[in-house]
Amino acid sequence: MAESAAVEFRIDRRSGVATYLQIVQQTKQALRLGVLEPGDRLPTAREVVEATAINPNTVLKAYRELEREGLVEARRGLGTFVRRTLGSAATATDAPLRSELADWVLRARTAGLEKDDVSALFTAVLDSTFKGDEDR
Repeated sequence: MAESAAVEFRIDRRSGVATYLQIVQQTKQALRLGVLEPGDRLPTAREVVEATAINPNTVLKAYRELEREGLVEARRGLGTFVRRTLGSAATATDAPLRSELADWVLRARTAGLEKDDVSALFTAVLDSTFKGDEDR
């Protein structure tokens, strides 16, 4: 049986985003980054509840949404397993970009920016760069 993949959910109760959606979003991010791969087992609802103190039904709702999207599958008595990844073939070639971004974030932090400031700045640049792409 596959071990649980190294994914830890972090719940931000002040974010305004539904808890189950935070789990869905974090799982998708792990799939994009290659942290989760096909065949990996997601943490059990009990493990997530113990780590985050959320309702087990919330975890199950998130896992059902991921299953509905075809990303995971529940295997009775075994757990919930990744069916497919969201990572592109370019993930390996993203390493230099990731390194440059990490350097930039470190410079921003050294310059005194807080995490929220860096996030807002990044989002603003990202939005302006991709402006108009929503129409495609």
